[in-house]
Amino acid sequence: MKKTACLALLSGGLDSILAVKILEEQGIKIKGLGFKSYFFNEKPAEKAAKELNIPIKIINFSKEHLILVKKPKYGYGKRMNPCIDCRILMLKKAKKIMLKEKFDFVATGEVLGERPMSQNPKSLKLVEKKSGLKGYLLRPLSAKLLEPTIPEKKGLIKREELLDISGRSRKRQLKLAKKFKIKFYPSPAGGCLLTDLEFSKRLKDLFEKHPRCQGGDIELLKLGRHFWQNKTKFFVGRKKEENKK
Repeated sequence: MKKTACLALLSGGLDSILAVKILEEQGIKIKGLGFKSYFFNEKPAEKAAKELNIPIKIINFSKEHLILVKKPKYGYGKRMNPCIDCRILMLKKAKKIMLKEKFDFVATGEVLGERPMSQNPKSLKLVEKKSGLKGYLLRPLSAKLLEPTIPEKKGLIKREELLDISGRSRKRQLKLAKKFKIKFYPSPAGGCLLTDLEFSKRLKDLFEKHPRCQGGDIELLKLGRHFWQNKTKFFVGRKKEENKK
């Protein structure tokens, strides 16, 4: 009998790590999927995959992601983070891999109500529909609070062993981290520059003055002090390493 196989989005954060652990308890074969862009890198996902001892595939979608960030269909969060659009793009990529490599479903570490913009009931349904993964997108941490997926209905996953976490409190996740002896996770959203206040100000300013900016311009935003003179931007390095870059 073929072993149930899952493609799990892995950011390297605690929620995505716990999602993998919960599925592993059911004997499900898992492959991680991480992403790299101008605003976050693949290192946390690779580290998590190594600690979890699972294979991982990394997709560099920097150019495509920058186009999305410039003009998101579903808008930004508190900063310059277009979380709904970003999630849809990632899951569209995941669907292609799921079909090509014959995984039974895709899983994420999303928690109902944890993030007001992208993890409310309406947004979760929207992301599932627009990604083309309706019925095949499992959120193990909140599954009992959501509609059963096709793998659950088929008996490939035991719904009773999935969780019903909701809200912004991290108490249950931290308790699970102790249970699974997980110590290697970063702070929530800590790896995405689009949620950083100062970087978001620089990025918004750049988009307004230089809408055709490319990857190299984004990389410069991460360095030094910044000054505009009309439509010309000046970068002043704060230390030797920045000047070299």
